[in-house]
Amino acid sequence: MSLRVIEISAPNTASNKIQELAERYEAIDCWHSKRNSWFNKNEDKRETTRILVDVQNQQDMLDALQRAVSNNEGWRIILLPVEATLPRLVEEEKKPEDNNPDTIKPKTVGKFKIKNILRGSVTREELHDDMEKGASLTVDFLLLVVLSSLVAGIGLIYSDVAVIIGAMVIAPLLGPNLALAFGAALGDKPLILKAIKTNCIGIGLTLIICFVAGLFISHDIVLQSTEMMNRTNVGFASIVLALASGAAAVLSLTMGASSALVGVMVAVALMPPAVTLGVTLGNGQLGLAYGTFLLLATNIVCVNLSAQAIFRLKGIKPRTWYEEKNAKKASKINGFIWLVMLAVLAILIWLKQQHVGG
Repeated sequence: MSLRVIEISAPNTASNKIQELAERYEAIDCWHSKRNSWFNKNEDKRETTRILVDVQNQQDMLDALQRAVSNNEGWRIILLPVEATLPRLVEEEKKPEDNNPDTIKPKTVGKFKIKNILRGSVTREELHDDMEKGASLTVDFLLLVVLSSLVAGIGLIYSDVAVIIGAMVIAPLLGPNLALAFGAALGDKPLILKAIKTNCIGIGLTLIICFVAGLFISHDIVLQSTEMMNRTNVGFASIVLALASGAAAVLSLTMGASSALVGVMVAVALMPPAVTLGVTLGNGQLGLAYGTFLLLATNIVCVNLSAQAIFRLKGIKPRTWYEEKNAKKASKINGFIWLVMLAVLAILIWLKQQHVGG
């Protein structure tokens, strides 16, 4: 059982409501401690409440707590991870004598809900912070783009799989693509625009670097590279690979997996074809470049489409009803655009295969 502690610091007038919410959302334990705000000249009394919850209930409880205390001044909610707790929690049936409307005793919550299967261990607020960082256009992001492009280019030219994997690890193209899908799921227009800008600059910089490099590389070197030639062939299997990569990335993120691991899974579908596209364009291999373009475009579309779908499936949505209504509208429009683009790409892939086959 994965646990978190929600710490709420708010005026003591909100304590009864906090207690009520803790009971409503099946808190495992709840305790209070009063303190004075030492940095406040008026010394307004605040009460700190800590609620021990299972990760499956944390998002709903966080939203309810925010609604309950947001009308007060000087409130703050902090989410803390729990490494261990004693006594150990064991799932068991609730005994009648344990019912006490005045307090919450340490207990277990073993109710099975189908929707809990889809829940992750990371809240919307935690994901939003990660997505903001991933979509930020910083000097570090640009340096990683340059370095990963060079490493991937060398690995592709020499068909060195180990070097290509190294480029996948440091490639930063995962961040803005997932941020774009996350922003679409929340209807967060500023985040969407920020992610698009960063993604375009990242891929554009990769293409420029590799285009220049392609001007100085002989045709024979490009044609003899097995790994590079593999990126010029696109098929319907590429669609399945990209869809699976995007879905796996979001599932890993919502379950709290290492971002480096997620980066490996998704960068495999983005950085290598982007580098190959730049090199083949600079090398004058337009036929090969067209196939690589279809692969790169298919990967970007599929990764975003599947990532957005998994975000919605995992219950990642705005807190308020009004925001959720707008988010659903934005998500439908965004999803429709990605589907249309995927349909167009599928037709182009089919035509290319027919041309090669003929």
